[in-house]
Amino acid sequence: MGESANHVADLSAAEKRELLAQLLTEKAAGSLQIPAEACHFDLFPEVQQLHQQQEQIQLLGIQNPYFSTHTGTALNTTTIAGRELINFATYNYLGLSGHPIVSAAAKEAIDCYGTSVSASRVASGEKPLHLELEHSIAKLIGVEDCVTFVAGHATNVTTISHLFGPNDLILYDALSHNSVIQGCQLSGARAIAFPHSNSAALETLLQKQRQQYRRVLIVIEGIYSADGDIPPLPDFIKLKQRYKTFLMVDEAHSIGVLGQHGRGISEYFGIDPTDVDVWMGTLSKSFASCGGYIAGSKTLVDYLKCTAPGFVYSIGMSPANTAAALAALEQLSAEPERVAQLHERSQFFLELARSKGLNTGTSQHSAIVPVIVGDTLKAFRLSQILFQMGINVQPMIYPSVPKNEDRLRFFISCLHTEDQLRTTVSAVSAALEQIDHEDAP
Repeated sequence: MGESANHVADLSAAEKRELLAQLLTEKAAGSLQIPAEACHFDLFPEVQQLHQQQEQIQLLGIQNPYFSTHTGTALNTTTIAGRELINFATYNYLGLSGHPIVSAAAKEAIDCYGTSVSASRVASGEKPLHLELEHSIAKLIGVEDCVTFVAGHATNVTTISHLFGPNDLILYDALSHNSVIQGCQLSGARAIAFPHSNSAALETLLQKQRQQYRRVLIVIEGIYSADGDIPPLPDFIKLKQRYKTFLMVDEAHSIGVLGQHGRGISEYFGIDPTDVDVWMGTLSKSFASCGGYIAGSKTLVDYLKCTAPGFVYSIGMSPANTAAALAALEQLSAEPERVAQLHERSQFFLELARSKGLNTGTSQHSAIVPVIVGDTLKAFRLSQILFQMGINVQPMIYPSVPKNEDRLRFFISCLHTEDQLRTTVSAVSAALEQIDHEDAP
């Protein structure tokens, strides 16, 4: 004790103050009643719940179908651990990812501009390719202008949260993508989900709510990614005009897919594209690249380019991705038969599945066909059996889909052959019979 006292006595005034501050800090920290799960990731209840779910699946002898490593290009077939499988887990609807002209364009862009534009486009990352791509997208859709973002999810989040805020109302479809919901939450606006594709229910909401808010946004999708169904766009346009709101359409899964020329849901219904205020789409599906876009009036695009955080404070799209998307758009125009074949193959698969008694829900005229089994474990088991039979398709489970609507989701490509589609439907039917037989008392 005496030695400690002598030690303190020998300290300078500054050192004594530092020691006192340290002791007080340690005392304060010791008195804090903070549960361990509040400061350790591995003790988060959410993390532990995930681990429990993973352990339960392993105990049942089911392999995790997610995060499998694929080699080669994601086409109508894929290779996993040296096995080639029929592939239904890729968005490569038009088979343009891996197209020699698209790949060559990406390589040429790297040779010309490098692998990164190395800055935000506002600063010094603007390249001629960016403007060419945006002009081509706007022309395809039939609107004045377009702006591209580095990620599809971020496109919705930054656009919705930036254009709308307190005193505003956002009415979004109950089956909207997570990126739409995140954008609504970050906006600070009041957000209300309306029943899926139900324009009558939406009008009831507008009658009650429209006058209470400054701006109102209605958000729908061109094709819904879990169900493969199409909303009645003309009905939503009428409501937008009647109640003086904005209308936004997320075309992630419909651009390049719907319409005779792949121009999306506006071509499918034959409406004037300028009747929709905000067209959103992604470049990672039909357009064989990565990123997203907003298309519409020049005023809208100019404002987003100058002020949207996800654009102003983010790097520009890479040269390779920009060139790939631009080349894919050119091939869409040069090879319209890809769209026609996609329509034929998708309808063939849908009708064949229904003829076998499979529950395909509300899917129609799209490249997305679910097979709904209604149970999480059954969806996992079905996916595993099909994998063993040489078919790669992923399960979708709650909360990605509503409870008791667990399913396998099949993405159809124009590259799929009729033999591959017949083989797959027969395999699904046989696998479900096997599961039902195993579960029989």
